[in-house]
Amino acid sequence: MMQLKIEDKFVFKQQALRWANQHEYCAVFDSHQYKDPYSTFDLLIAVDAIDCLETPYGDAFSQLEAFKNKHQSWLIGGFAYDLKNEVEDLISRNKDSLAFPDLFFFVPKHLILVKGDDLNIISDDAEQVLTAISNTSIEEEQSLPPIEINCKFSKKEYIETVKQIQQEIAAGNIYETNFCIEFYKELTSINPIQVYERLSQLSPTPFSSFFKWKDKYVLGASPERFLAKRGSKITSQPIKGTAKRGKNPEEDKAIKEALANHPKEQQENVMIVDLVRNDLTKSAKKGTVAVEELFGIYSFKQVHQMISTVVCEVDEKLSLTEIIKNTFPMGSMTGAPKIKAMQLMEQYEKSKRGIYSGAIGYITPNQDFDFNVVIRSVLYNESSKYLSFHAGSAITFYADAENEYEECLLKISAMLASVNGSVEID
Repeated sequence: MMQLKIEDKFVFKQQALRWANQHEYCAVFDSHQYKDPYSTFDLLIAVDAIDCLETPYGDAFSQLEAFKNKHQSWLIGGFAYDLKNEVEDLISRNKDSLAFPDLFFFVPKHLILVKGDDLNIISDDAEQVLTAISNTSIEEEQSLPPIEINCKFSKKEYIETVKQIQQEIAAGNIYETNFCIEFYKELTSINPIQVYERLSQLSPTPFSSFFKWKDKYVLGASPERFLAKRGSKITSQPIKGTAKRGKNPEEDKAIKEALANHPKEQQENVMIVDLVRNDLTKSAKKGTVAVEELFGIYSFKQVHQMISTVVCEVDEKLSLTEIIKNTFPMGSMTGAPKIKAMQLMEQYEKSKRGIYSGAIGYITPNQDFDFNVVIRSVLYNESSKYLSFHAGSAITFYADAENEYEECLLKISAMLASVNGSVEID
């Protein structure tokens, strides 16, 4: 291990990202200086693989448990949404154009942790790692032609589908669901580093991620924590409730207050809080599940979000993978009742979600972990040249389909700008 101070954090991050991307497996998790009582570092960079696990759903969680027991080390990886089919008796029949694995983890050869100005390099070759990063050049940005993004739903189809979903709600089949649509481009080329850096500039978020698994990329600006474990405490922070930022401080304050007191947004949020509370009871010591914060309003560069925090004390008899499996997929991306909502969205959506609305993050040697929700993320398969980003919103009986469609467009605005070379949003 090497410990030292960083003189220029911005330049270090640029060089480290480019050095990391030279390897087949790498991950960069950046909090962008957001203050978070549950985080233990500002920046994590994991590079190269001592060993890796890649498996489809079936017995993926048990394979991860065995992999974790084999390697008492840091594990970096993720869970695709379609692991739902292992957790529950569900299926996925929609088209998958990205081909991410259902579960994928690697043991990093080199791990870099940054907190404030303190830099720790955990590696057998720490000095060589630092030298390699310092010698990595920062290339000039390439100019690529604008990308015309397609959507699997026209606006008319989206509105019609929302009305069909609302009929399911009226029939009592579900109370709320997260309906997602895919924006995509086939046979297109991007520079993943440039897209990620533009996205981070446009939309810096506490769960930002640059994740490379062979030829597949997650370039993320997620504001949401799926699940974290710190010692005996489990924390989940579901997001339900989104509003655009205002054009000036007065308008911004008014929008923020309107979101905080909006009955529909509160209704959506409390339904998912109840779902998460129910999920956490499967892993909790009796009587310890609690809502630490309800309807918290948090401001990001593009949007305000309504975020609640649900916690519990973990039952020591459960394995780490059982804890994760008990809450997966996350309630904010499914609906209530959870299983029926997932069944219906498989019917109404046109694309396999894959890693979108799954989770990526890390597991530590002492059995702590932290995973985000893969939203607001550009997904790219470099071999097939398929580019994708999804957006979703909560559909309730009283939801306005046109407003939900506009919310989806708001959520993709930074991603759309980042792939088209802009660092501004019109």
